[in-house]
Amino acid sequence: MIKAYENLDDEEKGALVEAQKRISAFCEKQRQSSWFDTEDSGSILGQLVLPLDRVGIYVPGGKAPYPSSVLMNALPAKAAGVKEIFMCTPPRDSGKCDQRVLAAAHLAGVTRVYRIGGVQAIAALAFGTQTIPRVDKIVGPGNAYVTAAKKMVFGQVDIDMLAGPSEVMILADKTADPAWAAADLLSQAEHDPQSSSLLVTMDRVWGEKVIQQVKEQLSDLRESETAALSIENRGAVIWADNKDEALKVINHYAPEHLEIMTADPYAWLGGIRHAGSIFLGPHSPEPVGDYTAGPNHVLPTGGTARFFSTLGVDSFIKKSNVIAMSSQGLEDLRKSTTRLAAMEGFEAHKKAVAIRRERS
Repeated sequence: MIKAYENLDDEEKGALVEAQKRISAFCEKQRQSSWFDTEDSGSILGQLVLPLDRVGIYVPGGKAPYPSSVLMNALPAKAAGVKEIFMCTPPRDSGKCDQRVLAAAHLAGVTRVYRIGGVQAIAALAFGTQTIPRVDKIVGPGNAYVTAAKKMVFGQVDIDMLAGPSEVMILADKTADPAWAAADLLSQAEHDPQSSSLLVTMDRVWGEKVIQQVKEQLSDLRESETAALSIENRGAVIWADNKDEALKVINHYAPEHLEIMTADPYAWLGGIRHAGSIFLGPHSPEPVGDYTAGPNHVLPTGGTARFFSTLGVDSFIKKSNVIAMSSQGLEDLRKSTTRLAAMEGFEAHKKAVAIRRERS
C-alpha cells in the first residue's frame, strides 16, 4: 500500500492527503466517551462505549477507481478505534488492484487488502475463509448483487445500509445561477442511469432557465450517455407554490443530497426533517461533499433518510450498559421491581430481588 502511495504524482498525493486530513478532523469531533453516573444511594449507572474489533470494507472497481470510498469508509472506523480494517476490492484486468485505491488504503490505515470482489467478497467477510477473517461489520458501496448479498448476511454481521442509486434534490430560487444549478444536477446524473436529479423551485421562469442550461451543458459533456439517460428517466423539476409546499416535498422525498441555493438558505434549515447531507448556499456543490469537505459521503438513499443517518464514527462503536447497584439502591427499587415482575407473571424475577432482602 505504501508503495502505491509513493508511486502517485504530487497532485494526486496532495488531493488524497487533503481529503484524508479533513475527513479525519470531522471524525474526531464525532468521537464518544464512556460515561458513569453515581446516584445518592451509591449505585452506579453508565455506558461503556467500545469500538468494533474488526471491520470489512468493500470497494467496487468496475467502472472506475474509487479512492474516496476507501477514505470515507475506513477513516471513521479508524477514529472509532477499530483495530483491524480489512478491504476487499476486485483487481483490474492486470490482476492488480488500482494504485490510487491502494494509496488511499495506506492513508486511511487499512490493515490488509484482498483482491476479491462481488458477492463472494461479502460472503467471505461475513463468514470467514482460510485466508479472509470474519468481520463484525461490512461497509461500502456495490452493485445490486453486492447490496443483495449484504442484505442476506445482515444479522450474521452488521452492515452500513442498503444503498440504492444516488440522488440529489436542489431547492433554489431566482437568486441562484441557473448554470450552477444545472451543473450540480448533471454531476449527480453522471453517476448512474438510475440516479435521480431533482429541482424544487417556486419560480417557473427561473426553472425553465435551469432546464435550458441542463440541455446545453449536457451537450458539452464528453461522456454524456449516462447523464442523459438519468436526466431523461429520473430527472424532474417540481414547481412549489410556497415555502410550506416546498418543504413538504423535500421531507416526503428525504433526499440523499439536498442543496439549498436560496437568498437565505439558513432560513430553510429549521424546516428540513429528512435529508442525508444538506449543502447550504451557492458555494456548496454536492461534489465537494463527495470528496473533500470532511463529512461522510456514505448516505441513506431511497427515502431512508427518514430513519437512517450518514456513516460516521458512531457506525463503528457499540455500547454496553453498566449497572452497579448498592444495597440501598436495590432496596429503593425493590417494591417497584417486584411489582412489575408480578404484573408480567415472572415469579423468578420477583424472587431474585426479594431473596436479597430475605437473606441479607
